[in-house]
Amino acid sequence: MRYQWMDEYLMAMKGVSKDFKEEWSWTRYFVGEKMFAAVCKNSQGEDYLITLKLEPLEGDFLRQQYEDIIPGYYMNKTHWNSVKAEGNVPDQLLQDMLEKSYHLILSKLPKSKQKEIIEE
Repeated sequence: MRYQWMDEYLMAMKGVSKDFKEEWSWTRYFVGEKMFAAVCKNSQGEDYLITLKLEPLEGDFLRQQYEDIIPGYYMNKTHWNSVKAEGNVPDQLLQDMLEKSYHLILSKLPKSKQKEIIEE
């Protein structure tokens, strides 16, 4: 995968945990027990896609700007987007997208859970 920094970057965010869903071959990243990003592996076990959630208009805009950003793989195509792991999306843009996904999911959690995570 081109984005070798991603796991360390995501795990440094407050309240983030991860697991590996073997039957899907996905490494999933959670905040408050809700997934905000995933790295999907292909049949050879190589990182293939990075899936994350964005506001629908922003996701649609980015898919029009970058051929390596596509509608979410096995997810709701309106809210979720996938980035090709060997694609040409700039690192800074992917970081921004991951942060937005994190904050979007965090904002949907109960206020008490948000406070608990932020104060960690």
